[in-house]
Amino acid sequence: MNTTESQNVTDYPNSNTIFMVWKLNDSPQLKDVFQELCALVLNLNNSVFNRFPDSRASCVMGIGAEAWNKLELPKPLPKELVNFEEIKGIKHTAVSTPGDLHFHLRADNKSLIFDMAVEISALLSSVAESMLEIHGFKYWDARSILGFVDGTENPHGDDRDYFGKIGDEDPQYKGGSYLFVQKYLHNMDAWKSLSTEDQEKVIGRSKENDIEMSDAVKPSNSHIALANIEGDNGEELKIVRDNMPFGNPSTNEFGTYFIAYSSTFTTTKKMLANMFIGDPPGNYDRILDFSTAVTGTLFFVPTRNMLDEFSG
Repeated sequence: MNTTESQNVTDYPNSNTIFMVWKLNDSPQLKDVFQELCALVLNLNNSVFNRFPDSRASCVMGIGAEAWNKLELPKPLPKELVNFEEIKGIKHTAVSTPGDLHFHLRADNKSLIFDMAVEISALLSSVAESMLEIHGFKYWDARSILGFVDGTENPHGDDRDYFGKIGDEDPQYKGGSYLFVQKYLHNMDAWKSLSTEDQEKVIGRSKENDIEMSDAVKPSNSHIALANIEGDNGEELKIVRDNMPFGNPSTNEFGTYFIAYSSTFTTTKKMLANMFIGDPPGNYDRILDFSTAVTGTLFFVPTRNMLDEFSG
């Protein structure tokens, strides 16, 4: 019996990450290179596991809707794989930006993912353009550059598979995952002008020990109040975040790369609507006054079995 093997979408965050987004061109060699790429991704994961089994290293590849069609991959597409449409609120917008392939490289030892990025880039350079490359790192005890612990609401154990991977609702793509990413830039001068107490009201948690405020105290426009969502029946809905901070002190560029794996993009989209439009509308996420989304792209992460098929 064939066993479905997912890519490593539910691994826990680690110390070093490289994120890359590529835009495919119309090269006649595109499909051949894509076949090689799928084989390379499988090879990189197998090789690093055999050589460094304790490194927690992996390469996860996602594919955008336009690329799926251009590469003539299986039809119908995954049910919720579309081009992300911007979500515009009264003050802030979750922008939509292009991207055909996304790579999420992570390891405790940066040397491993650096070599992975070199191999991927060398293969893609003739058929694609690099749109974005970000080197993320673990900041203290998994904090964002804003100083607060990030990812506290992540699911754990079996819930990571439940919320992070497609199930029987889309049998053709079971074990795959929807991947949504945004690059956020932080206005650190404005953020640092706030007192610790006011920063905590923006987030909805204590800064030092990461304790969530009670509902009676937590502002309705705090990040925690709006990013934690429920389904129509009141059930808690989650995504698997693997956010990483990045920064260039000399150019005063500091930010967070938001990355969410989910069994359905509907969950992520509802969270974004809460943040940018507000609940009720107008009551938007206060963190957006200090953090600007400059990218926004949706991808689908096929299973390892599918990558094997795509490789020919």
